[in-house]
Amino acid sequence: MIALITLLVFLITFLVAGLAVLVGWLTLQRVEPSEPGLPGLFKEQSISTIGVWGSLLEQFDFVDMLRRHLDQADLRWSVGRFTLLMLLCGTVGFAVALHWAWGPVWVAFPCGAFTAAAPYFYVLKRRAARFRQFEEAFPDALDSLARALRAGHAFAAGMEILARESTPPVSSEMRKVAIEGNLGMSWDVALPNLSRRVPLLEVSMFVSAVQLQARTGGKLNEVLSSLAETMRESSALRGEVRVLAAHGKLTGLVLTLLPIVIAVAMLVVNPGYLAVLIQHPNGKYLIFTAACCLVAGHFVIRKLVDIRV
Repeated sequence: MIALITLLVFLITFLVAGLAVLVGWLTLQRVEPSEPGLPGLFKEQSISTIGVWGSLLEQFDFVDMLRRHLDQADLRWSVGRFTLLMLLCGTVGFAVALHWAWGPVWVAFPCGAFTAAAPYFYVLKRRAARFRQFEEAFPDALDSLARALRAGHAFAAGMEILARESTPPVSSEMRKVAIEGNLGMSWDVALPNLSRRVPLLEVSMFVSAVQLQARTGGKLNEVLSSLAETMRESSALRGEVRVLAAHGKLTGLVLTLLPIVIAVAMLVVNPGYLAVLIQHPNGKYLIFTAACCLVAGHFVIRKLVDIRV
């Protein structure tokens, strides 16, 4: 019976959310009717295969940011599918928290918001890991490009060699640059596209060095070798800082888990000691407030020890 009620609450909540989205789309269509445009010359990625949902998402500015983050995380998801996944997760979290009779009602809203944002947190984590891999492999890629230029290859041929011989994610990004350059796009446009796809300081330095050499001349292979050596030294410094900050992150994790471990131990050793807090009408508010403070304190500690070089 309880499972049936939970399923019913979930279905009603999801239908209400879908109805609200439909009403909002119809309202926007009446306020700002769409005008037929000319067909594009280049293939554009569709926001969603669902026409209503895609038309609604086109009204918001965060769609471009989500598409860019999905591409940087190397995920072949459409923005429409990703936003529907966030809506589904938020609806499930809200329905489950709302059906939980012991907890306060207001907990359903932060639970729904957290579960809705969980897929986006996954994308950000995957994006950061991919950028870290790019930072580690990029100096070796620049050395390979410098050797290719020293051997007499042109810059375009060196980029193709780099795309074939490098390891992902450097190879995939360099392949995009090589394709854009070989299809007639100017290097002054293809290289800045790389810095937009991979917003790292090392990539911006590489793009600036190539553009400056194209204007003033000089030996690009020597510039790239020096740049690669500088990137290795910077990467070593970041590794040392990361090791020193690991102690603070571990301390924050211990301080966050210590109250939970003590509470579980007290429940095992002396269950009646915490029974007063659990059974009291205001006890659940105190427990959830303490949990929110623990989570907030954990993120504050991680932010304090997150030292960027």
